[in-house]
Amino acid sequence: MKNRSIKLCILILVAALAAPAAVFAAEEPAPAPNAAPAPSGQAAAASLAPSARSAILMDADSGTVIYEKNSHDKLPPASITKIMTLLLIMEALDDGKLKLTDKVQTSEYAASMGGSQIFLEPGEEMTVDEMIKGIALASGNDASVAMAEKLAGTEQQFVAMMNERAQQLGMKDTQFMNPNGLPVANHHSSAHDIAVMSRELLKHDEITKYTGLYQDYLRKTSEKPFWLVNTNKLVRFYSGADGLKTGFTSEAKYCLSATAKRDNMRVIAVVMGEPDTKTRNAEVSQMFDYSFAQYMNYPIIKEGDSMGTLKVEKGTTPELPLVAKHAYSVLLKKGSSTKDIRYELKIDGPLKAPVQIGQPVGKLVVYQGDQVLKEFDVDAPLSVDRAGWWKLLKRSFSGLFSS
Repeated sequence: MKNRSIKLCILILVAALAAPAAVFAAEEPAPAPNAAPAPSGQAAAASLAPSARSAILMDADSGTVIYEKNSHDKLPPASITKIMTLLLIMEALDDGKLKLTDKVQTSEYAASMGGSQIFLEPGEEMTVDEMIKGIALASGNDASVAMAEKLAGTEQQFVAMMNERAQQLGMKDTQFMNPNGLPVANHHSSAHDIAVMSRELLKHDEITKYTGLYQDYLRKTSEKPFWLVNTNKLVRFYSGADGLKTGFTSEAKYCLSATAKRDNMRVIAVVMGEPDTKTRNAEVSQMFDYSFAQYMNYPIIKEGDSMGTLKVEKGTTPELPLVAKHAYSVLLKKGSSTKDIRYELKIDGPLKAPVQIGQPVGKLVVYQGDQVLKEFDVDAPLSVDRAGWWKLLKRSFSGLFSS
């Protein structure tokens, strides 16, 4: 009996001594032999953006996330807010609601904006083209509000449009309170959502003609020409960088949504809460380097290719041609097999008017064999209003006689 008690004590002591080792092993497990790499290369990319409060790295064509860190944290986005402002401007241009040559008059309210500005005076007029430069290069808070008022009548109504578009894009971490990112309560976004709206903006190829400029002038022919220098220095110092938008407030710290393109592959890198511009630019450059070294794009549809026709019931236009406004491709690790990759276009049947520009109307599904590699939303290329009864009646009669 005595021997059994001694043996029992020894077993308990051994178990107690082993417990800390077991806990340590649980915190830092040894890698299994022949273990598969982490999804999206996360293991290899774990050291990216170490100083950022949150970050994300995304392939622009496919929307595939290559790396993310606290990417859904709701944070103040500062002037990166203006990406949504620019998106609504570009969509209005596509929809014919604006022209680059249209004049935009500055209200007293727009001229009163502080922070980054192009020093618009009340009553001063600039073209839409000049206002876009002022927003994209100089991060003009005054130009952002002037354009908001031009498009929506009031800043408040424009902010409602911003939030509606964010909802359409699935930006669940975002709420806008103004069009320029000046600090205000309840104005927040996330690295993920910023990447989503950046990707949408980049579908308008012409935007990089503005965001990729390093310098330009406003009021060229006036007595006081205004020199614009891009706040995003990567467009000058990183090969292939051509956008997109910087941001800084004392609360948000240094933020950047950047994009670069090499060998037909475009990536988006977003960092938020960086300590200074030097660190911000260095970490984004490293994110770009990683992407271009590790990944490649496999093209599916080229920009300008016909994708089919969208029928619209009771619309002012009965059908819309679907033409690829941007390239569709899938992201693959370099050296991956591209055998048996194909795609199918699945349209959600005839839509009923009204239809809004950018409204999802179907899917482009990419397969490799029987496996789905990627699904893309296909959007309405233009807005279509509901037709009046007289137009619908005439269309019905013409259909009868044409058959």
